[in-house]
Amino acid sequence: MKSVLDTITEHVVVIDRNGDIQYVNRSWVRFGRDNNCLIGVWDGINYLAACEKSAAMGDEFGLEAGEGIKKIIAGEQEGFYFEYPCHSPAEIRWFVMRVTSFQLEENVYYVISHQNITERKLAEEKVLSLSRLDGLTNIANRRYFDEFFHNEWERCARLNMPISLAIIDVDYFKLLNDTYGHLVGDECLKKIGNTLKRFSRRPGDICARYGGEEFSMVFGNLGIDASLDIVNKLLEAIRELKIPNEKSPISPTITVSIGLATMHPRDHIDEKQLITIADKLLYAAKDSGRNRIVYQYEDGI
Repeated sequence: MKSVLDTITEHVVVIDRNGDIQYVNRSWVRFGRDNNCLIGVWDGINYLAACEKSAAMGDEFGLEAGEGIKKIIAGEQEGFYFEYPCHSPAEIRWFVMRVTSFQLEENVYYVISHQNITERKLAEEKVLSLSRLDGLTNIANRRYFDEFFHNEWERCARLNMPISLAIIDVDYFKLLNDTYGHLVGDECLKKIGNTLKRFSRRPGDICARYGGEEFSMVFGNLGIDASLDIVNKLLEAIRELKIPNEKSPISPTITVSIGLATMHPRDHIDEKQLITIADKLLYAAKDSGRNRIVYQYEDGI
């Protein structure tokens, strides 16, 4: 049986009720050696203590793994399945942990296996990433924008931080389509999408195609002054693209109108209120001549 277990690629360890390691297979030993693990003899090492040590160092996956194993030992559930990242400086890696129990004579033991699922996870992440992108502009689509904005709103609410939202509309885009054709219109939207990417680089930022010729940008933990500075630069960058729109009554090249709103989230409101405000500000920008920004700060009280 040991010879069989030593041939499989899964990393296998057996522990007793106290968490003490009773057996490891060759793949387990090899993985430890290849990743600079200082443990040479595994027998008697406490697996649960290792999980607790990882958790104490801020590893939430170590905490979840340890809690799952403890539930199996306590008889609260029959099996435990857990997917987790185990990246090295050289590569991205994902593993799945499975825990089951077996009885030998009067003693109960627990088999913990770790299987490398990196290829599957990378394929899943690629599919997920593609499902979040707008097919034309290659920036976030409306569905992913809604998900991201909700999560960022919740984060800013927990941490008492501001959040800013800009809604951007291409001025007289229909005239561009009518004058030059829809292919030119599509190229225009692509160029604007690429420009938006330059101004949304932080983890709390996102730029998205909101619908048609409308775009949106979220700036987590950014107040009105800093957001306005970014959006002013964006407005100028779009002007500098110099995309022809000769029939436009305000400029021979493409311009945009922007509504920008900043708010401190509160428990009694949700992100839809900020969207409503930014949308009204966008229409105020269009009503007052377009090719400009109208902005407002709301404290959420």
